[in-house]
Amino acid sequence: MEIVYFTITAIFLYLFSDWLLQRIELSLGRRLEHRSVIFFAIILVLAVSTFALVQSFQPEIVSASLTEE
Repeated sequence: MEIVYFTITAIFLYLFSDWLLQRIELSLGRRLEHRSVIFFAIILVLAVSTFALVQSFQPEIVSASLTEE
């Protein structure tokens, strides 16, 4: 189930990053020169923080050998 959460999150992050970059360019009134680098920076920051958040909601699996001690 975790892979489904990560896939849905990745799609959302891609769309949101593109939308945010377009809003930044619209507010500046011009297309940014290094657009792909800025897009990468936006999606990287969002992905690292969001994936950590999604993973924290997943129950932790404890190995049977660790619980028998």
